[in-house]
Amino acid sequence: MAGLLATAANAASPTELRPAYSANRWQEDWSTLADPAARTQPMDRLKFLPFGEDGYLSLGLNLRDRFESADGPGYGTRGPRDSYLLQRLQVHADLRVNARWRGFVQVEDVRSFGKAQPSPTDRNPLDLRQAFFDYRAPLRDGAWTIRAGRQDLPFGQQRFLSSRDGPNLRQSFDAAWLHLEAGRWNASVFFSQPVQYASESHFDDVSNRQLRFDLLHAERALANGSISFFYARYADAEADYQEAAGREWRHSLDARWTGVADRWDWDAEAVVQGGEVAGVPVRAWALGVRGGYTYSTHRLAPRMGLQIDLASGDRRSGDGKLETFHPLFPNGSYSFTQAGHTGYVNLIQLKPSIALKPTQALQTSLAIGGLWRQTVRDAVYLQPDIPLAGTAGQPGRHTATYLQLKAEWELSRQLTAAAELVRYQAGRAVRAAGGRDSDYAGLELKFYW
Repeated sequence: MAGLLATAANAASPTELRPAYSANRWQEDWSTLADPAARTQPMDRLKFLPFGEDGYLSLGLNLRDRFESADGPGYGTRGPRDSYLLQRLQVHADLRVNARWRGFVQVEDVRSFGKAQPSPTDRNPLDLRQAFFDYRAPLRDGAWTIRAGRQDLPFGQQRFLSSRDGPNLRQSFDAAWLHLEAGRWNASVFFSQPVQYASESHFDDVSNRQLRFDLLHAERALANGSISFFYARYADAEADYQEAAGREWRHSLDARWTGVADRWDWDAEAVVQGGEVAGVPVRAWALGVRGGYTYSTHRLAPRMGLQIDLASGDRRSGDGKLETFHPLFPNGSYSFTQAGHTGYVNLIQLKPSIALKPTQALQTSLAIGGLWRQTVRDAVYLQPDIPLAGTAGQPGRHTATYLQLKAEWELSRQLTAAAELVRYQAGRAVRAAGGRDSDYAGLELKFYW
C-alpha cells in the first residue's frame, strides 16, 4: 500500500490526494492519508488511524445549523409566523479492516431551538443514525458489495428516492443491501424497514414494523449521462387516503434519463404505480423533467433552466380505484422549496429559472414556480404527501405561484453556506381553505470534518 501511495503522491498535489467531503460520509475513502504528504490539515491523524496489517480507522463530524423564519405550515393554516434554529450534529467512525471488510457507525443529535410547533422531522436527541458492516469483493470487470444494518440507502436520485437531506432529520433504513458493478452497469437490490424516529429519550429509534420498502435498481452509464430503472414495493399496514384506508401494497416502475451534451443538460423521469389499498386498486403516475442551457463562455456562466412536474390525483371519489400518487421518499427541496408548502402529489408545476456564478465559489439562482392541481377532485398536498384540509373537491385548479431566490457559497473545503428567500401567492383553493400568501427565509451553514 505504501508504495502505491508514494507513486500517487508524485503525480498529485496534497490537495488533490484528499477526498471530497460527501453528504453521505460513508462514501468517502481516506486511505490516501497513509501518505504523510497528504496530511495538510489539523487533526488529519484522526482521519487515518492505521489498523492491523492494511486497515485503518477514520473519524469524522458533520454540523449543520439552519435559521428559518416562516409562516406556519399549510400556507399559514396550521400556526402563526415562526422563527427558529434547527441543528444537526453527527459523529461517525469508519473502520476499514482490510480491502474487503468494513464497519461504519454514526450517531447524531438533532435539535430545534425556539420552534413553536416542532414536527417529527425536526428533533431526535442523541440516537443511532447508522450502524452497518459490509463486505466487498472484486469481479472480473467490477465488484460486488453486501451490506447489512442501519444505513442510508444510496438512491442517487432526488424526486422520489432520497435520503431526505432537506428536513433536519434524514431518513435511514434497517436493511440488507446487495450492490453489483460490472463495466458500465451497476445494480442494487435491498429489503428494508424505514427507521421510526422517537424523541422521548436517547437511543429510542426502532424499525417501523408498519412499513416495508424494497427496491431493485439498475443503471447504465452512457457517454454523456446515464439511464436507470427501478422497481419498488412499498407496504403500509395502516394507509389512509380519501378513497380508501387500510393495508397498502404499492408497486412503482420508474425510468430515468440524465445527460449533458455541449451546453445542454437534462434529467427526465417517469414512474407508474399499481397495487391496492384495502382492496381498492391503485392506478397512479408521475413525470418530472429538468433541463437547461449554460452560456459557458460568459463570465457569469448563466444557465437558463426549465422544470416541469406532473403527478396524478384521484379524479373521482367512489369509482373503485385510487389514482393519488405516492412520492415514496422524496427530497421536496430538490423539486420545490424548503418552505414545505408543496408535495409531489396531484400536481402540475412549471418552473423557469436562471442561475449565475459570480465566482467559482458562489452560485445564485432565481426561479418562478407555477403550481396547479392535476384534478380539483383531489386535495392540495403539502410535503411530503399531506392533504390540506378543505381543498379536496373545491373549485380552483391554481394552487400557488412562488418566487424563489437562492445563493450557495463554498467558503472552504469544509464549510459551505446557503440562503433562500421564497414568496408564495396562494391560489383560489388554498384561500378557500383558510390559507394566505406566505414568506420563507432560510440561512444555512454546513461544516464537515
